[in-house]
Amino acid sequence: MERTEPERTEPERTDGTRPAGAKGAPSPPRSPLPSITYTEADAAKMRGVRMMKRTATGALLFVALVFVLATWAEHSGAGAWTGYVAAAAEAGMVGALADWFAVTALFRYPLGLPIPHTAIIPNKKDQLGTTLGSFVGENFLSGEVVRTRLHALSIGGRLGAWLAEPAHADRVTAELSTALRGALTVLRDSDVQAVVGEAITRRANSAEIAPGIGKTLEKVVGDGAHHRAVDLICASAHDWLVLHSDSVMDAVEGGAPGWTPRFVDRKVGERVYRELLRFVTEMRDMPGHPARGAIDRFLTDFASDLQSDTDTRDRVERMKSELLARSEVQDVIASAWGSVRTMIISAAEDDRSELRLRARASLLSLGSRLATDSRLQTKVEGWLEGAAVYVVTTYRAEITSLISDTVASWDAEHTSRKIEAHIGRDLQFIRINGTVVGALAGLLIYTVAHGLGA
Repeated sequence: MERTEPERTEPERTDGTRPAGAKGAPSPPRSPLPSITYTEADAAKMRGVRMMKRTATGALLFVALVFVLATWAEHSGAGAWTGYVAAAAEAGMVGALADWFAVTALFRYPLGLPIPHTAIIPNKKDQLGTTLGSFVGENFLSGEVVRTRLHALSIGGRLGAWLAEPAHADRVTAELSTALRGALTVLRDSDVQAVVGEAITRRANSAEIAPGIGKTLEKVVGDGAHHRAVDLICASAHDWLVLHSDSVMDAVEGGAPGWTPRFVDRKVGERVYRELLRFVTEMRDMPGHPARGAIDRFLTDFASDLQSDTDTRDRVERMKSELLARSEVQDVIASAWGSVRTMIISAAEDDRSELRLRARASLLSLGSRLATDSRLQTKVEGWLEGAAVYVVTTYRAEITSLISDTVASWDAEHTSRKIEAHIGRDLQFIRINGTVVGALAGLLIYTVAHGLGA
């Protein structure tokens, strides 16, 4: 009988997710943080570390050889001085071995033996990252530290002096133009058009327009500004009647009863046309014509009704709502964004456009004021300090977790090798110093002990 292996499932990860493709995986796991890399520069530094290791080991071997020779000489009766040399060499070996153990225990197990509290960096990497994050948060991201440091920089005055330079103002203007073009390019026209259309429609529906129109019309009539419009209408009507006399008379004849003779209809049409032309001509040429006065009174009454008459205001509001609801109007509102967008992009790309010239002038003016106005400097610096303090106090946990999470994502072996490459050379000097100090300490102890014994 063929043996079948049981179905294997991937173990869950520490963050509660399963590897991609595993059964029951709700979603692909988040991409891990990039691990630390061991570069060619690190390798070059590591070669220097190995050279210093050989030097420190050579010092250990040297004192060991001295100890052997001094001990042999002492047993051979070479003299009392051999005891001093042997004691110094012995203490030097002890110091060298102790410091070798201490330095090695930072990065790996000494001699490969899993002695407790050794290989500290590989085993305590995550804890060190958490401690480092907490240290940074407490000592560098406190509100008082950030505020004091920013205040000492006098950013307001420096920024003002920098912006007051025309070349710097040109650079900022160019960068702002690039950012503006980029933002307008990223935005989807359909989304912006929908937002703009909805905002304009909502604003128009929420505001009553009749009183505003009434006040405007009342001012126009009071100033006599509408007389030019009346003059234009009368002149246009006169010219049209002169050019279309036949059409007017034909319209009058066409509306006459069928039982009237044709020549009578013609006479009536000619008479109506002449009277209509005379009326329009008099209105055009006589500023004091009664019809003009009637128009003035009508507009005055209509302006008053727009402001005070409920029925008139309600009719205007209904007309406004019906007009806004029409698809043609909505299309015009939506298409306005396209025109505005094109206009802004063109202005941002043109070095001599009014938009960029005004932006540059504003930056230069702001820079000059910031450079000389202490009150404005204090205000700007207060804004910047407040914003910075808010950011670091609100998001301090996220910032420090970035440090701890990044350290946790590093490979332990690579981390240990990289740290050793950067500080290992100095640590090997500790081994050499331990050899020398140990030898001196051993010589001193041996001398004191011999002196007391004597």
